[in-house]
Amino acid sequence: MTSSSTWTIFDRRVVGPLACNCYTVGDPLAKQAVVIDPGDDADAIAEAAAAHGVNVTAIVATHAHFDHIVAAQRLRELTGAPFYLHPDDNFLLDWMQASGRLFLGVELPPPPGIDLGAEEGDGLTAGSLELGVLHTPGHSPGSISLVAPGAVFSGDTLFAGSIGRTDLPGGDQRALLGSITEKLFSLPVGLQVYPGHGPPTSLGVEQRENPWVGGG
Repeated sequence: MTSSSTWTIFDRRVVGPLACNCYTVGDPLAKQAVVIDPGDDADAIAEAAAAHGVNVTAIVATHAHFDHIVAAQRLRELTGAPFYLHPDDNFLLDWMQASGRLFLGVELPPPPGIDLGAEEGDGLTAGSLELGVLHTPGHSPGSISLVAPGAVFSGDTLFAGSIGRTDLPGGDQRALLGSITEKLFSLPVGLQVYPGHGPPTSLGVEQRENPWVGGG
């Protein structure tokens, strides 16, 4: 899937038991990429990047729920790339293994090491591509969305026809709705939305049709 003349989604795969969308995006000329939400299958993610001949320059999670970060540590080791997370979600790392037992009945590996924060106004680069960090709290306190030319990777903030849940630790429905209506919906209406789960959509469609945020 090519989203712009200057950047590409090299790989989109659904990973883990909660079907998280993991994206590898970057600059095909510079052969560099950023991995977004490595929720499982680190070896397969790394192999896909290698098959495209790209170097992973950064790994980032849109938030710290286990289904978005389980593979982050292994991917750090395989690629040598730093892992980014908004610092407001650092507390959720302590809950990662407990949440695996609660939701899956399994023992997850320890949480990944955090190399750098990903805060409002920061940018993650891969060649000519810069992913702008937009702080979109609500699903979790440190949830972020990543803005590229023509697209936004919304994590679990905004889905096609739905929004992220807010009944987990740190969730706040009022903050989530504000993040969508005041931040995401202030972006150009034509942007494609690549969410953390489910199919892609667009900001225009969600403004018109999403029943949680005034549409439908």
